[in-house]
Amino acid sequence: MSIIVFGSINIDLVAAAPRLPLPGETLLGHHFFKAPGGKGANQAVATARLGITTHMVGRVGAHGFGAELVNSLKTAGVKTDDVFVDDSVSSGVALISVDDGGENQIIVIPGANGNVDNQDVERLSHLLPGSQALLLQLEIPMDAVVAAAQAAREAGVTVILDPAPVQSQLPEELYSLVDIITPNEVEAGQLVGFPVDGEESATKAGEVLLQRGVKCAIVKLGAKGVVCATAEENFFIPAFAVETVDTTAAGDAFSGGLAAGLSTGLPLRQAVVWGAAAGALAAMKSGAQPSLPERVVFDKFLQERVMG
Repeated sequence: MSIIVFGSINIDLVAAAPRLPLPGETLLGHHFFKAPGGKGANQAVATARLGITTHMVGRVGAHGFGAELVNSLKTAGVKTDDVFVDDSVSSGVALISVDDGGENQIIVIPGANGNVDNQDVERLSHLLPGSQALLLQLEIPMDAVVAAAQAAREAGVTVILDPAPVQSQLPEELYSLVDIITPNEVEAGQLVGFPVDGEESATKAGEVLLQRGVKCAIVKLGAKGVVCATAEENFFIPAFAVETVDTTAAGDAFSGGLAAGLSTGLPLRQAVVWGAAAGALAAMKSGAQPSLPERVVFDKFLQERVMG
């Protein structure tokens, strides 16, 4: 039982302030910290901390945080044999501003992530036999994402795509290679071309995404819950009520919880609850990877909130 994550590995430089700055405005913040991040690495740590054997495939730079990022993944229990050290460029960097309400703004400089190509897909391919799922995001070149999805489809491995950073025009062939797509409401709206701001519009967006070829569309509505659409059913999962501190990696935690649940044999509805729980726990702490829950914390949260 294992999961492969193919995607970005970044260092996050985080500035906290009472509110987010307006264009051209300089604000005084009250806290700064550095933490490992990148949507790919975040999802790998999320699944590994939930006890799932997780392989990370991607790139870091030979200089500028590269060794630190790989060591951080190893410390979290992620297998890093297929993380390539690219000596031609620096590691990816994300500049993150977070306000006191937990909302954020992010600028990503791809660095080594921008060099991910078919050589990395080849490294990924040997891991596919026996794997339950391949997690993808869009912080690496689109050609590599499509090639990885194709390889997973040919190997019979479930493909889960978090379409972030969102691109309004995804390649048509990618939809048909994706088993589960997991946009948030903003991303869903950009993909389908109409506003998504609640259960009804999210359900409509899910139906559009199904028509484009995905087997399952999960639209994350933040504090309003999660909508899931498949050919067989549509259902809504309410959000867990928590005190939000920082939403930076909540979506990545959701992907990790969802994939972990599915890999352990849970039905889709229960796996979505796992995703929602992991996302809620991540939103309660600052930072990307530092906020991702360990299995003991996760199980206790589910026991109290779902079974208790």
